[in-house]
Amino acid sequence: MRDEVRENFPHLTPLTTRWMDNDAYGHVNNVTYYSYFDTAVNKYLIDGGALDIHAGKIVGLVVETGCSYFRPIAFPDALEVGIRVGRIGTSSVRYEVAIFRAGDERACAAGHFVHVYVDRGTGRPVPVPGQTRELLDALRWPREARRD
Repeated sequence: MRDEVRENFPHLTPLTTRWMDNDAYGHVNNVTYYSYFDTAVNKYLIDGGALDIHAGKIVGLVVETGCSYFRPIAFPDALEVGIRVGRIGTSSVRYEVAIFRAGDERACAAGHFVHVYVDRGTGRPVPVPGQTRELLDALRWPREARRD
């Protein structure tokens, strides 16, 4: 993923780094970025009413991830995690995410992950639920990719 800018992300979620996120080198450890990605996307889904983490019969499981790092972040940085949707398939969604220091134009890191929606009981893939698809359509990028 290329060095991203804030305007390419239709939704931003504020997060803060934590003391424990820093590693021995004095910056946020690479694996922690994935936690930020997951937190921002799931908060968006929960806030939009598309995810019930306790009783939902359909859940999204992460099947692929990737991240590129451009500039380090460290505690006590305030962050904003940009979210967009690159693709919605029958049972999967590709989220594209970027981490910005609050107010910065250029991303410190950018990546992606793919959710496959499954029946919680059977673990078998199911179509992306209609309510989820509608919520995610607002995040389609580029804008021309949105369904009308």
